[in-house]
Amino acid sequence: GRRSRRSLGRLRALLASKNANKLRELRAALPGWEIDLLGDHAFPSEEGDTYLENARAKAMFGRTLAPEDVAVLGEDSGIEVEALGGRPGVESARWAEDGVAALLAALEGVTDRRARYVCELVLHDARGEASGRGTIAGTIATEPRGSEGFGYDPIFVPAGETRTVAELGNTWKSRNSHRAHAAHALDELLRTGGQRSGPD
Repeated sequence: GRRSRRSLGRLRALLASKNANKLRELRAALPGWEIDLLGDHAFPSEEGDTYLENARAKAMFGRTLAPEDVAVLGEDSGIEVEALGGRPGVESARWAEDGVAALLAALEGVTDRRARYVCELVLHDARGEASGRGTIAGTIATEPRGSEGFGYDPIFVPAGETRTVAELGNTWKSRNSHRAHAAHALDELLRTGGQRSGPD
């Protein structure tokens, strides 16, 4: 109930990433948080089978470097394409040198262009671990369009939209992206005192 909600104040967190685009999106999605990049460290390679495993590995790595009173966020995300059996999935960031071009080439002549974006966020702090997951469904366009966002945004058209995420823009993305959904789920979990766990 509402009585169990607690004020977090301004939650300070470090994002275990070098990606300034992800930092910008999380700051926009979590205006009550104070988030910075952990810095230019040699982050562990993404060897997990799931987004959650990769996000957790980043958060736990960051935990070893961050001040004790500051939370650490690990994030992993990707795009899953139906016609490719869910690929590139967890390999999205390293699937090809130019992921957009590779994905368009892989889908040339393919009519089933359904896809979804997935994001997993893991927070580690003195109280343990909490996580939030976000997804958005959509389709892959036949050519890149738009200039905002990053990654696969120029070819991802969210369900119910006719424009790509890159055309819809960063303001839209800060409210509606898979990363925003994951951030909101995590924020809600923390504010309602939801279930936490230690690493398994």
